[in-house]
Amino acid sequence: MASSSFSFAFYSVFLIVLLAQNNLSAQGYQNISLGTTFTPLTQLTSWPSPSGDFAFGFLPLETDPSQFLLAVWFNKLPNKTVVWMANRDSPVRNGSKAELTFDGNLSLTDQTGREIWNASVNTATYASMLDNGNFVLSGTDWQSFCYPTDTILPGQILNQGVKLYAKIMDDDYSRGRIELTLQDDGNLVLYPVAYPTAFAYDAYWSTSTSGSGINKLVFNESTGSAVLSYPNGTAIPVLWSVPAATGGNYLRATLDPDGVFRLYAFPKNSLSTGRWGVKAFVPSDICESLFESRGSGACGFNSFCVLDADGRADCRCPPHYSFLDPDRIYKGCKADFISQSCDLGGETAFNFTEITNVDWPLADAEEFSPMGEADCTDNCLKDCFCSVAIYNNETCWKKKFPLSNGRGGSDVNRKAFIKFSTVSDPASLIKEKKEWKTPILVGSLVFGCSAVLVPLIAFVMHKRNMRALPRTSGAVIGPALCSFTYKELERATKGFNEEIGKGAFGTVYKGVLPSQPATHIAVKKLESLSQDAEKDFTNEVATIGLTYHKNLVRLLGFCKEGTHLLMVFELMSNGSLNRLLFRSDRPEWNQRVKIALGIAEGLAYLHDECRTQIIHCDIKPQNILLDDNFEARISDFGLAKLLRLDQTRTSTGIRGTIGYFAPEWFKNVAITAKVDVYSYGVMLLEIICCRRNFEWGPESQEKLTVIGWAKECYKNGRLDLLVAEDEEAKKDGTRLERLVMVAISCVQDEPWLRPSMKKVVQMLEGAISVSLPPNMCSILS
Repeated sequence: MASSSFSFAFYSVFLIVLLAQNNLSAQGYQNISLGTTFTPLTQLTSWPSPSGDFAFGFLPLETDPSQFLLAVWFNKLPNKTVVWMANRDSPVRNGSKAELTFDGNLSLTDQTGREIWNASVNTATYASMLDNGNFVLSGTDWQSFCYPTDTILPGQILNQGVKLYAKIMDDDYSRGRIELTLQDDGNLVLYPVAYPTAFAYDAYWSTSTSGSGINKLVFNESTGSAVLSYPNGTAIPVLWSVPAATGGNYLRATLDPDGVFRLYAFPKNSLSTGRWGVKAFVPSDICESLFESRGSGACGFNSFCVLDADGRADCRCPPHYSFLDPDRIYKGCKADFISQSCDLGGETAFNFTEITNVDWPLADAEEFSPMGEADCTDNCLKDCFCSVAIYNNETCWKKKFPLSNGRGGSDVNRKAFIKFSTVSDPASLIKEKKEWKTPILVGSLVFGCSAVLVPLIAFVMHKRNMRALPRTSGAVIGPALCSFTYKELERATKGFNEEIGKGAFGTVYKGVLPSQPATHIAVKKLESLSQDAEKDFTNEVATIGLTYHKNLVRLLGFCKEGTHLLMVFELMSNGSLNRLLFRSDRPEWNQRVKIALGIAEGLAYLHDECRTQIIHCDIKPQNILLDDNFEARISDFGLAKLLRLDQTRTSTGIRGTIGYFAPEWFKNVAITAKVDVYSYGVMLLEIICCRRNFEWGPESQEKLTVIGWAKECYKNGRLDLLVAEDEEAKKDGTRLERLVMVAISCVQDEPWLRPSMKKVVQMLEGAISVSLPPNMCSILS
C-alpha cells in the first residue's frame, strides 16, 4: 500500500505523512491537477503511481531528516531508493513548496520563497506519476526520463548528449565526480570529472562504438538488457543481458559514486527483507580502469583501491595515515605524523612500515635499477621529499606527495615501504641542530615566556642565527608558540584596559610584555565558545602556529587556563585596512595595489600551501591589518571552527559579513575556499574605488553595490568613473583594467567559475592573462 511511503518508526514527526498517503489512496491515484501543491511534513507530501511502485514528492534525507529532496523513488521498498531528483545539489527544509502552477509549470521553492528549480514549461495540463517510474507533464515534452540524474529504469532511453552524474557518496545526492554520456559519435563513455566543476578528464571506459551511427541507449524492459540502438531501431547488446533478473524483480541501472555503472535487482516477493543485488557492472575492475594522469584515480590522494566482490572500490589508507573525512573517503588520506623537514633533517626519527601488494604507479619521483632493498629504503629515508619507497625485483621507486592512483591486490607485485615519524614532538627532530632560524621579534619575545622555551622553528624570509634555548617546565603545542599564564597576560594588558578591536571571535587588547618593554602585542580574548570548540582550541592554535607568511599576522603564543582562552599576536601598528581605505584622504594607488597583491598572496598560502588547508570565511577590510611598512597582514584566519553556530550563522546558514559572503552560503552545498575568493573580489573592488560595498554618496544613489557599479563601468568602457578623483589610477589604465577584471572574475555566483587565489596572484602580477568566465552576459548583467 502507498500508506507505507514514510514508515520511519523512529521519527514520530513523520506519522502525519502516513495519514497523507491514506488520503491519496482514497483519491484513486488520479492525475495531478493544475494548482496542486506539495510540501514536506504536511497532508500532501507525495503522490504514488497507480500500482504504488513509485512515488513523486518530498523525501527526507536519511542523514538529516530535516532536509528534503523533490524526487521519484521506489515506493514499496523500505529504503525508498531514489531514481530521479530535481534538487540534488540543494536540499530544502520544511516550509518549502513544489507546485504545479495554474499556468502549467512545475516549480520548487525553498523555505524562504526562493525558486530552486523549475521544469521550464508553461503548457502542462496535468502531471502523472507512471508505474514505470516516469514522472510526466502532460501536454509538454517534459518527463523525468528525459532528464535523468544517476539512474535509468526499464523502458528508459538515454539519448545522445544526455549525461548521468554519480552521487558524491551513497548518502550525499549532490552531483559527484563521475559522468556517463552517449557521445555524438555513438560511443558510450565514462569520464572522471574535476568536482565540483564539469571539467572532464580522459575517459576510463567506453563501448568503443565511435562512428557506428548509434544514437541512443535503451534499457530493454522485457529482457533486462541494456542495449545500444541504431537510428533504424536495430539493437545490439553492449553492456549486459540478464533475463533471469526480470519478471519478479524491480530493476535499475545506476552510476555509482565509485565510478561503476551497475545493474541492480530487488525481489518483489521480499519487500521487507530483500535487498538490491548486483547482477552486472562495467567496468570489470574500477581500480585498474580509473587510472588517470591528473586527479587521484579511483580513490582519493594518498589512499589505495582494492576491488571487492561486487566490483566496488574499497578505498583504504596506508599505515600511519587516516581519511581526511571518514564520511567522504574520496577526499583521500592524510599523514598522522609530522612530515620530514628538508631544512632540519631528522631522518633518524623516521622509519618504515612494510606492506605488500600495493603500489602508486604515477607518483614516481625517481627510479633506481639495479638496487637492493636496504639501499632503496635508506635512499628514501635521507630524501625529505620521499614519502614511500616501492621495491620489486632489484628496482626501487621513490614516491612523492600526493600519492595518486593507488591500487592494492594480489596481482600487484610490489612491496611498499611507508615512511612515518617515530616521535610526536617536532622539537625532538632537531635537537642535535646547533643553528636556529627565527624572526627577530619572536626571538626576543621567547625570553619573556615563563612556560616552555623550545627551539623555535620558523621558515622565514629574513634569517638570523641564534643559539638553542633550554627546556623548562610547561607546555607547548607547536614551534615558536609560547604558553602564557592568564596573570601574565593580565599584567601585560594592564588588566585588559586598552581595547583596540572587537569582533565575532572576541575582544582584542593592546599590551606590552613586562620583560620586553619594546615588544608590543595584541591579545585576543576569545568569547562565546561552545564546549566542543574549547576542546578543539589547542588543535586549532597548533595549526595556526605552524603557518608563516609575510602576509599573515603572526601568532606568538596562547593561554588556555580554565575557562580562559586567549591568543597573543604581533601588534600591527597601522591598524586595519578598513581605517586606511575609507577616510577622506585616500591612500596612493601604488600602495593600494601592493596591499591587494599581499592579501592575495596570503590567501593563496592559506588555501594551497599550508599543511592543512585553511578557509578564512570572513575576508573583509576589518580583518586585514597593516604593519609598520603598510604591508597587508590577514588576521583571524583559522578561527572559524571555534565559533558557536549561533555566532557564525544566521537562520539561512551564512557565515561571514553581509556584503562579502558568497552566494553558496544560501545553498545547502559544500563550502570551499572559493568563498574566500568571492570575498576577496568584493574587497578588491573596494580597494580600487576606496568605497564601501554598500555605502554610497548622494551622487550614486542608484548603485546598490560596488559589484554592480564595477560591472556596469567595465561593460560601458568607463573604468575612469571607478577612480573619478584618482589621477594616478587613471593614468595606470592597463593595470586598473586588469585589477577590475580580476575582481569581476572573483565575484561570480558559481564557485567553479571563480579562479583560485593562486591564479589570482598570477593575474595580478601579470604573469598570466586575466581570463573572464565564458558567460559574459551573466557577468555584466
